[in-house]
Amino acid sequence: MVAQNNLCVIILAAGKGTRMKSSLPKPLHPVCGLPMVAHSLRAAQALQPSSICVIVGHEAPKVMEEITAHLQAWGITAPVVFAEQKELNGSGGAVRAALPVLEKFESVMILNGDAPLIRPETLQEMYHDFQSQKAGASVLAMDVPNPTGYGRIVREADGSFARIVEDADADAKTRVITEVNGGMYVFNGPALAEALGKLTPQGPKHEFYLTDTLALIKAAQKKAIVYTLTDFEESLGVNSHIELAQAEAIMRMRINTKLMANGVRIVRPEATYIEESVQIGADTTIFPDTYIEGNTVIGKNCLIEGNVMIRNCQIADNVIIRMGSYCDDSVVAQTCEVGPYARLRPGADLRVKAKVGNFSEVKKSVIGEGSKVNHLTYIGDTDMGAGVNIGAGTITCNYDGVKKHRTVIGDHCFVGSNTNFVAPVDVKPYSKIGAGSTITKEVPEGSLAIARARQVVLENKGVKHD
Repeated sequence: MVAQNNLCVIILAAGKGTRMKSSLPKPLHPVCGLPMVAHSLRAAQALQPSSICVIVGHEAPKVMEEITAHLQAWGITAPVVFAEQKELNGSGGAVRAALPVLEKFESVMILNGDAPLIRPETLQEMYHDFQSQKAGASVLAMDVPNPTGYGRIVREADGSFARIVEDADADAKTRVITEVNGGMYVFNGPALAEALGKLTPQGPKHEFYLTDTLALIKAAQKKAIVYTLTDFEESLGVNSHIELAQAEAIMRMRINTKLMANGVRIVRPEATYIEESVQIGADTTIFPDTYIEGNTVIGKNCLIEGNVMIRNCQIADNVIIRMGSYCDDSVVAQTCEVGPYARLRPGADLRVKAKVGNFSEVKKSVIGEGSKVNHLTYIGDTDMGAGVNIGAGTITCNYDGVKKHRTVIGDHCFVGSNTNFVAPVDVKPYSKIGAGSTITKEVPEGSLAIARARQVVLENKGVKHD
């Protein structure tokens, strides 16, 4: 989409969020892996505006730092500036803080930093409707079953916009209206700047209502219009942890529905957590209570069993991740098998047909093609070749108390159970290690290494019995 050079998007993120009862600023609470304000920024970015202005207030330095640090990761390329609302005196006061920015633009869209469900397509349609009608102001509206707490959209006899009445100021007749303010707007920039200057404190808290600007713009003979949402959930705001959970459930279902539409089988989508950044190939099956996060890519025809955690992993086609496994910042090549109850820590690199079995842990290591680490094993800081078999209870002793050291195990080695490799150590290809050995020196190619004390049997020294 071509940049809208005369469009500025303002995101309101100054509120304290008292009902969250949290030390974390409300806009930074996550929904499916991203702070709420990040979802608003990404929706704004889809419009390709010439500027995005974030209004901050409560915990302003923390909010600005978090946003600035992650703009690139969130895909925000539009210039982002901040304006601070010094006094938390309503949404009108918040937008007043951005006057030096907004008055430079022909059009201004206003979004909320605590409404993460708005779709970019909705904003694009709303902006197009505003432009095509040459309006001075447009408000996003929705019809809800329970309008309590919302500002009501009051219409003229001919159906056109009349005004917005806040819930606290509504009389009995107005309170029965179910068409409510969705809290998002598009304005003509100069008209908005003029209307902001005319606002007066309203309501029991003596706040400046942004909603009053629409009536002022209409009174100035500029058209004020209503853009009605078909899905009222899009504009739902988050003011408590209960509403945060509801928003996340809606977004999680959106993500899972899209994946299922593209050929992924999710056995119980309501019980499966997948972040929007995740990519999954067709014919992959995902069982319940699985968490897939970050920049994870999963190939085609994989099987992800239940109670699995996958974060920032690259998983190729035809891979099986069995129940209870935890995979973090790892690479898993095609036709590998992991688990059950295995752990891949950052830097694990499983090559084609490798297997890491139950209660085994791999960290910063290559497990070569067709190699097997079947059970009860720790492999850390290791370069393992192809066709290696690791017996149960094997440990690479990679840390000497000061530094980490690497173990090298060549192709087609056989390692007996309960072996300790004291790194740095190099085991050449086609070698065998006797069970119970502690290997501290290089093992030549094709050798058998046994490093354990000779068994001694002393008769009549066992457990005394009658």
